[in-house]
Amino acid sequence: MTVPSGGPGGAGVRACVEGAARLLADAGVASPRVDATALAAHALGLERLELALAPDPAPDGFVAAYAALVERRRAREPLQHIVGHTGFRYLTLRVEPGVFVPRPETEVVAQAAVDEAARLVAAGREPVVVDLCCGTGAIALSVATEVAAARVVAVDLSAAAVALTRTNAAAVGAPALHVLQGDVADPGLLADLVGHVDVLVSNPPYIPPDQVPVDVEVREHDPDLALYGGGADGLAVPRAVIDAAARLLAPGGLLVMEHAEVQDVAARAAAHAAGAFEDVETRPDLTGRPRVLVARRIAPPHVGDSQP
Repeated sequence: MTVPSGGPGGAGVRACVEGAARLLADAGVASPRVDATALAAHALGLERLELALAPDPAPDGFVAAYAALVERRRAREPLQHIVGHTGFRYLTLRVEPGVFVPRPETEVVAQAAVDEAARLVAAGREPVVVDLCCGTGAIALSVATEVAAARVVAVDLSAAAVALTRTNAAAVGAPALHVLQGDVADPGLLADLVGHVDVLVSNPPYIPPDQVPVDVEVREHDPDLALYGGGADGLAVPRAVIDAAARLLAPGGLLVMEHAEVQDVAARAAAHAAGAFEDVETRPDLTGRPRVLVARRIAPPHVGDSQP
């Protein structure tokens, strides 16, 4: 990284950020100025940086440290991996290589789960919420911190994700979150909660095998386990989530699941095919794309009910 000249005593932080933004833009980074500013804040040991108030000249050691960070980002290492954290709703979560980085669009998924849990609390209930394929714990911890009366369980197949969710739970003040390693396709998963879950929420892997992500940050840094959903259409894991919801949800319980925008019809069809859901619908993400399956568990027939 070539550092622009700054004030009389050396390069200023603002000049460095401007130069870094140009380098990152040339490298194809989607938000070069935002990333350059975030890296400068990290190099200065700050949570955030107002460029108008940035020191000029820069503190001793800043230029070299900042240049190293910018080079990593120019090579398309995710910003979240470099700074070690990301924001999700009202939380700051630790992020580590090997665990899927939560995206802003998943906040809509979390919102639906939070809203349903809060509705049940307002009705005098203590809802049970399960987050399958929890990753960093972003959704589970959003519910746990925003709806304190909810009992929240988070599950992931990845041992690294389970460990990171536990770390994040301790950091954000949600020690009661129950985190466990498990396979969503295991019919014995959470056997003690069968028929007792009020909200089942999930952002599962769903990318089809032939749809390799274009973004370098995703393709080379997010784990395949968290990206590819299995099967020709990428919906093997999402279908397993739907089956788990049919088994675990109480009558009237809510399923909320993220999927790709091209999978909305197939996701609704899978929910209908499970034979356990009503009010099946697709909701939009932050950009208006059809990305969220929502369905409500119908009451199973009582033993002895007549069949049509």
